[in-house]
Amino acid sequence: MKALLLALAAVSISVPIAHAQTAAPAPPPATGADPYQWLEDIDSPRAMAWVEGQNVKSAKRLESDPRYETFHAQARAIFTAKDRIATPRFRAGGIDNFWQDAEHVHGIWRHTTEASYRTAAPQWQTLLDLDALSKAEGKNWIWKGADCLKPAQTLCLVHLSDGGSDAVEDREFDTATGKFVDGGFRFPNGKQNIRWIDRDTLIAAREWAPGEVTTSGYPYVVKIVKRGAEPREVFRGAKTDVQDAGYVLEGDHGADGVIITHDLTFYEREFSLLTDKGLVPIPLPRKAEEGTYVDGQLVFVIKADWKTFKAGAVISYDLADLKRDAAMAKPQLVFQPTAHDAIQRVSSTKDRLVIDLLENVKGAVDVYDHKAGVWLPRRLKLPGDANINLVSESNDTNQLFATVEGFLDPTALWVADADTGAVVKIKTLPAQFDASKDVVEQFWATSNDGTKIPYFVVHPKAMKLDGSTPTQMFGYGGFELSEPPVYIPQMGKLWLERGGAYVIANIRGGGEFGPAWHEAALREHRQRAFDDFASVAKDLIARKITSPRRLGIYARSNGGILTTVSMTQHPELFNAIVIESPLIDMLRYNHLSAGASWMAEYGDPDVPADRAFIEKYSGYQNLKPGVKYPEPYITTNTRDDRVHPGHPRKFAAKMEAMGLPYLYYEQTFGGHANDADPELNARRWARHYVYLAQKLMD
Repeated sequence: MKALLLALAAVSISVPIAHAQTAAPAPPPATGADPYQWLEDIDSPRAMAWVEGQNVKSAKRLESDPRYETFHAQARAIFTAKDRIATPRFRAGGIDNFWQDAEHVHGIWRHTTEASYRTAAPQWQTLLDLDALSKAEGKNWIWKGADCLKPAQTLCLVHLSDGGSDAVEDREFDTATGKFVDGGFRFPNGKQNIRWIDRDTLIAAREWAPGEVTTSGYPYVVKIVKRGAEPREVFRGAKTDVQDAGYVLEGDHGADGVIITHDLTFYEREFSLLTDKGLVPIPLPRKAEEGTYVDGQLVFVIKADWKTFKAGAVISYDLADLKRDAAMAKPQLVFQPTAHDAIQRVSSTKDRLVIDLLENVKGAVDVYDHKAGVWLPRRLKLPGDANINLVSESNDTNQLFATVEGFLDPTALWVADADTGAVVKIKTLPAQFDASKDVVEQFWATSNDGTKIPYFVVHPKAMKLDGSTPTQMFGYGGFELSEPPVYIPQMGKLWLERGGAYVIANIRGGGEFGPAWHEAALREHRQRAFDDFASVAKDLIARKITSPRRLGIYARSNGGILTTVSMTQHPELFNAIVIESPLIDMLRYNHLSAGASWMAEYGDPDVPADRAFIEKYSGYQNLKPGVKYPEPYITTNTRDDRVHPGHPRKFAAKMEAMGLPYLYYEQTFGGHANDADPELNARRWARHYVYLAQKLMD
């Protein structure tokens, strides 16, 4: 599931973190009196009038600051720069890329040869121009990726979002002609997971009939769709599931099989082979994630101790054994992480398994050859002390692309050969800011229960240890997602170059040290993540790197819980708080958008025992009159169909009623990612940094 979270942009809805609001019913009534619940009605005239009033006030404060236009221009130059690395995707014997700049705001999907891509100025062929398509159809089309039929990969299902929401429209597109297929497959807007079986057959999970979705807003009915025929149902889950879907095991010459995934909770699922005789269960613990299919081997990552395997292990099944007698098939160990390792992603090339991992929060990539029933590993000799991300893997060869980056080291693109282990750097992002005056250090704070919490500090070499350095602190602490070193151009240009510092806190709830690090902050243990974050802040202050007057925090999505709880539990530690696209009302989150899918992470507030531990920390309920809180900047997106905009709206309205200072700004399109339009994204970051400069630098 973690790998799917990270891969959201490339698929329709492979992850249960979104719920369409278009045509969605109003959320059910709150269990207790909530005077601000009317703000949950997303597009109501009353709610939107409130939003517009808030936007006017915040824009006046932030956009009239003399720094705003400078920040906006610098951010816009970064997001629309022509010399960015064009992210490559292997397809049809060449390279695809989706590109946005000042002339292509919605973006273009384009293709070139591998040889041309390696040059300084590749010769691109435009496949689909989203700006032109949006204008022609009167839509605000945002790219959400394409799934192409192997082996030729010329017939594709293109995923298009109107306005940036996670719900998409799927259309069949022929890259050979550069046109949508006349009379081809087309599925209207919705949360849907659709994959090719062959050129005339798909497996699709979607809302086939009105209301045929789970309480989280995802499909639970899976059907085989044949061109020109009525869809045939092959699996029906329950409304209480998170989601159910099918995916295809793609072999060299077509589909080797179809798997049905039955997601019972966010972390628990069942896998079955779809056969002519029905579904055949695959023996796995419920806490397991699909990895990949390569060389006849089905690869999984298990998240709990099982049989002789420890949590975090990568294991494999031989597909032929499963088809012969699944109950008797024997799983095989591929890789067992240590206590300081974490699996980032499991993927494959033509016939090599690829594992992207963290070792003490630093990246590494191993490739495996399966010979005579044995997995043989090879470490790719990519740079150390850096973050490494798999970008694309070829299904025709054993080549793969990976990026290597650090806090102060611009992203570099490497190509590797999983056969030979050869690695070559082919492109490097030009420096986006002057890093010559900065340095990176890693420290460890001690949390309330004695656990050591690692954190990185990026700061000026000449920093005085007198508490005067303006410092931003980031964290996440959820869903087993890690926060490794990354190159953030806007951070460097708009913050570091002005003498600021920033901190990445690797708190529990994340995935830096595998499943155990995540599970330590699940449900009733959530307070540990908040304590970890506070311990890092206190450690920074004790070291005199910064001080409460100069310390600010920023986080988004799940991080919105972190920032609002930090604000209500430790207002004395911070002077700036950026709360973006946040979860906040944790006693009602499971009734808003995709909230029901996250109850395995947070608990169920409708269950009294769970409510008891959730209400102790929920930021919305724990705002208190008479407390001197830092003035937060609260921001979201109207078209966020993943985390409901009612969360930040209500938090701001409650602060307003209590006479507490705050800023609120809501962008009207772009979705949860909030980066669909480079111009709007530049304005978004300009507002962020004006606020932070006002609070921490002035």
